[in-house]
Amino acid sequence: MKILLLTPPFTQLNTPYPATLYLKGFLKSQGYEVLQIDLGIKLINKIFSREGFEELFAAINSTGKKISKNSRHILNNHANYVQTIDQVMSFLQYRDNTQASLICNETFLPRASRFDSMPDLEWAFGNIGMNDKARFLATLYIEDVGDLIKDAVTPWFGFSRYAESLGMSAHSFAPLSRALKQPENIIEVWLLELLQNHIEQHRPAVVGITIPFPGNLYAGLKCSQFIKKHFPRTKIVAGGGFVNTELRDLSDPAIFDYVDFITLDDGERPFLSILQHLQGKKKKEELARTFIRIDDEVRYIHDDQEPDFSHAETGTPDYSDLRLDKYLSLIEIANPMHRLWSDGCWNKLTLAHGCYWHKCSFCDTSLSYIKRFESAPASVLVDRIEQVIAQTGHRGFHFVDEAAPPAVLKALAKELLRRKIGISWWTNIRFENAFSEDLCKLLAASGCIAATGGLETASDRLLQLMNKGVTIRQAAGVCDNFGKAGIMVHAYLMYGFPTQTKQETIDALEIVRQFFSEGLIQSAFWHRFTATVHSDVGKNPGKYSCTIVEPPVGRFARNDLAHVDPVGCEHHIFAQGLNKAVYNFMHGIGTDMPIKDWFDFPVPAISVKRNYVKQATNGYL
Repeated sequence: MKILLLTPPFTQLNTPYPATLYLKGFLKSQGYEVLQIDLGIKLINKIFSREGFEELFAAINSTGKKISKNSRHILNNHANYVQTIDQVMSFLQYRDNTQASLICNETFLPRASRFDSMPDLEWAFGNIGMNDKARFLATLYIEDVGDLIKDAVTPWFGFSRYAESLGMSAHSFAPLSRALKQPENIIEVWLLELLQNHIEQHRPAVVGITIPFPGNLYAGLKCSQFIKKHFPRTKIVAGGGFVNTELRDLSDPAIFDYVDFITLDDGERPFLSILQHLQGKKKKEELARTFIRIDDEVRYIHDDQEPDFSHAETGTPDYSDLRLDKYLSLIEIANPMHRLWSDGCWNKLTLAHGCYWHKCSFCDTSLSYIKRFESAPASVLVDRIEQVIAQTGHRGFHFVDEAAPPAVLKALAKELLRRKIGISWWTNIRFENAFSEDLCKLLAASGCIAATGGLETASDRLLQLMNKGVTIRQAAGVCDNFGKAGIMVHAYLMYGFPTQTKQETIDALEIVRQFFSEGLIQSAFWHRFTATVHSDVGKNPGKYSCTIVEPPVGRFARNDLAHVDPVGCEHHIFAQGLNKAVYNFMHGIGTDMPIKDWFDFPVPAISVKRNYVKQATNGYL
């Protein structure tokens, strides 16, 4: 039985999304023949090529559609884009770094609106950062064409999402159903041609489609729709992060016009049960965590006689049949920490399943991917690291844990050093006291270059309310320890948590300013708080002095919840100022400015000391 695992457009341009890698490694260990394809990166390489540009520009011109002045400017320069694209792609794929000087020449790349707000490149990259400067300019060039596609072909286009609006708060399947029946645009035509070529070449009996985000849902269903029509004997299994969070209450049978099975949570046991069922080794009633359609009704089947596979049993991610040389390394902003998400083809690996803390009130703590915590021995983890290096030839790793446990990281670092395995790696952590100066130096010695963690609201009252288990002082000390070890730090920030006041929002930005000013963090990003069905805020809103707005009645997706916060402020009005400030802080600008200057309306004066964080790291608080 041949199996094809498919990642639909779009996730990441620089590295494969890991879902199919994990599942392929596991299923191969069970004796199955498994193939995988990242249709997102294949489609990007189709679009961004000389042939692709020629077809794209011709198709846009033939429609006669009214487009923006910027899009018209790009079309008028189409010959320059066609002439330069192959060189740019070769450079962005690290296949030809000799193009750097040419790309940096002001007359080489055609330029549109993305170039209008460029930073001073000499200041951002210096006189010796020619390759980085060229990568930044090439990224702007690519984004310009992305803007053209979004304006002239489909507003759904994005480099890390496609038709995301159809997957967001999709209480009803009807809008998706209508969209799937519309004629395909040129991007979708190319997508389906790539899919058809792969299906015809390999003729899989089963196709597994991962749908990790709302921005993958439509494209995933577009692929399954095509398979159902042209290869009706092929069985289709859907799973992934979006399914696990959004479709747990699924009752609309319409989606089963496109797929045969929908699985929840870790895919190993459900997928294996489906394969065994299709092989006649299991009855339908013996499936695990799987939705199916019977007599036009959705049925959820879970036979819990067999346990899930442990983290140590799931096997090593398998990168075979993915063309890693086709991924693009981009630099979106001139910040050495922030670029890790878009620059470099990082091997993805999970050190431990779930979150060892699993108490934060904003998180999906009731779901298995958070609450079921288990780790594997360091010897097993390092065995996997060695196997992945042998597969990919790459020594950079992104450990994609919910929160990597300090004890696991310590054991991993010691094992890497014992075996003398040289890698560079980064991961997500909690800013807890276990990350001492000595531990951070050990992690750095083993190859750790960066850590990301949640500073969230940067308010001790709110951190306590959300049961984060971290204080500002504690976070400052941990960041200081990482900094002394030469490890960069990114902070995840949150605004709009229930009961958060104007004063707390302004004070939070001041705390963040101080973290940047003291060199404790190098990068950060603000997220707007959203209550979810599976979080404690969503389940017990009264504890947080808010009320949940009843969502529209629907039978399809259900996750994000609107809430009313009668105690807190109008959170949305602060978004622009918060983001503008942090963007500048990441470029080393504005950390000496008063906080009020980032907003175009009056805000409260800060109520925290301007040296609060410095005192915390010096032990004065």
